[in-house]
Amino acid sequence: MEQFELKSTLRSSAGKGPARRLRSNGMIPAVLYGADTDSVLLSVSAKDLENCLKNTNRGHSLIALSTDEKKRMAMIKSMQIHPVTGQFQHIDFYEVDMNRKVHAKVAVVLKGKAKGVEFGGMLQQIRREIEVLCLPSEIPEVIEIDVASLDIGDAVHVKDIQMPPGAELPDDANFTVATVLGKKSTGPEEAGEKPAAESAES
Repeated sequence: MEQFELKSTLRSSAGKGPARRLRSNGMIPAVLYGADTDSVLLSVSAKDLENCLKNTNRGHSLIALSTDEKKRMAMIKSMQIHPVTGQFQHIDFYEVDMNRKVHAKVAVVLKGKAKGVEFGGMLQQIRREIEVLCLPSEIPEVIEIDVASLDIGDAVHVKDIQMPPGAELPDDANFTVATVLGKKSTGPEEAGEKPAAESAES
């Protein structure tokens, strides 16, 4: 998996006032934490963050956070965005151990034209992301599913999917990812026929 670097700066103060001052200077308050990591207060450039997000999947991409002290590998855990201006308000990073498996959400891409669609069915993608468990360096970019063989009424369940090397499903994963629905039945009026009672009167 490709890694991206984002420069960060340690900050010593928290609260609304310092956070507003940071944002007015083009910086975004952030925090870094992890299973074996004490919380660290950081700030990152809003411009650098935007450039980074253009090239990453914020749900699972690895980001190397560089500070004056050292470089830390992390993933974006959550982001706060202003509902009106759309500007970043705060960002949480989760530090990862490159030798410890993590849970990550990976986009699902359907490939091919389902056989059932040719007979009037409709392909419905129920899940657009799947959570997998793997090492940070082995997080797949996407999970591709070939749906060409699906007929009307067929479905792909998460347990049916061949996981990429190094990735596995959580033990409790059990849901439908995609299915082919039958075409909507047409009633007598839709087919251009008159109801039976109306025919008898004419």
